[in-house]
Amino acid sequence: MTEPLKIYSIPTCSDCNYAKRFLKENGIPYTDYNCEEHVQYAREVLELTGKQIVPTIVIGDQVFIGFADNLQKISDLVK
Repeated sequence: MTEPLKIYSIPTCSDCNYAKRFLKENGIPYTDYNCEEHVQYAREVLELTGKQIVPTIVIGDQVFIGFADNLQKISDLVK
């Protein structure tokens, strides 16, 4: 992976926090885009997915809505 993955999140989202904990524990670099603090990030999520759901995770050209349901696919891509 050449660039850090992107995770669009909000601080109170348990799935978001689970995703970030997983990434940290596995030494996977990521950039966190806080949709609660910056409305433009929430707009980016809407443009990417057609929905306003966090976490939205972007790895290269792949977009995942939610973490727990996509754990295996994300894990395969980043390890």
